[in-house]
Amino acid sequence: MDRRRFLQAAALPCLARAAPSDQRYIVEARFYEKLPYKKIKCKLCPRECVIDDQERGYCGVRENRGGVYYSLVHSRVCSAAVDPIEKKPLFHFAPGTLAFSVAAAGCNVNCKMCQNWEISQSRPEQVPSNYVPPVRLADLARQSRAFSIAYTYSEPVVFCEYVLDSAEAGRAAGVKSVVISGGYVQREPLLELCKRVDAIKVDLKAFSEKFYKEVVNGELKAVLNTLVEIRKQGTWNEVVYLVIPTMNDSDQEFRGLARWIKTELGPDVPLHFSRFHPEYLLKNLPPTPVSTLEKAKAICDAEGLHYVYVGNVPGHPAENTLCPKCRRVVVERTGFLVRAMNLERGQCKFCRQTIPGIWEGARA
Repeated sequence: MDRRRFLQAAALPCLARAAPSDQRYIVEARFYEKLPYKKIKCKLCPRECVIDDQERGYCGVRENRGGVYYSLVHSRVCSAAVDPIEKKPLFHFAPGTLAFSVAAAGCNVNCKMCQNWEISQSRPEQVPSNYVPPVRLADLARQSRAFSIAYTYSEPVVFCEYVLDSAEAGRAAGVKSVVISGGYVQREPLLELCKRVDAIKVDLKAFSEKFYKEVVNGELKAVLNTLVEIRKQGTWNEVVYLVIPTMNDSDQEFRGLARWIKTELGPDVPLHFSRFHPEYLLKNLPPTPVSTLEKAKAICDAEGLHYVYVGNVPGHPAENTLCPKCRRVVVERTGFLVRAMNLERGQCKFCRQTIPGIWEGARA
């Protein structure tokens, strides 16, 4: 299924195209503060946009109408697909299962390497969308035999109300929810997400404030705070680091990242080093050498992290999950395919070491 041509997908014929101004998309935002003169301050992400009447925030999907702040993307699905959970990537969350993946337009940063910039950097009116309310989304996930709903492709933070409502509908229908995010969010909405979703994967763009300022248009510190809070709340979390040649691939940065994760999150949080391919505004750079990814993994292994992966290199042995005690393969993968599971009730079947994760529903 082509997620950018969702409207024409034969698998979902019952979804009707809705007009750009359809009022069903519009709900009052949950996280904002009213100010004098009909202004509002958005409290969803660290930008805290102050927005005049009839204007929108940085993300382009929230609008001040007469001093009331509205989300314009509730149930406004512009992209959908049924993906392996390994594609997210989440490796310690129900391996071998499917995720019904959805997105709405918009984002609260502007990464120069974004692979989904056509939707993340668009306003809702600029992309075709379907009306998919939360209960319908849960039904579609079940019909697709998906174990979970994944909020992904763009930035789920900017369609947070839809995520929260859909996660509740999914839970009632026996479908789990996972969020694939850049982690640029304030504490209050993050806490609400942690209450309702089952896992959050954070794309940590670099371990440098300079990179975040110049390449992401965001702040590293805010994302690190998000990671610490997710861990504190007990929500399952994995971290992905896209390694970009010459920009965030120094040994010093890898080592600093490993030490921070071990100290602040613990050695059991999975860390994925993904291979960069030229995209969007960084087409001048080459793909990441596999040797750089292997070096990043070796540094983090040496620093004591237990689950460090190499991503976007199908067939690489570092796609597998190894038991940190006996070093046997407990989950064998090739690309997005799980070939073998050597886990019993979350333990290595060879030495009985507990392997952290959510293993319910896992299948090879």
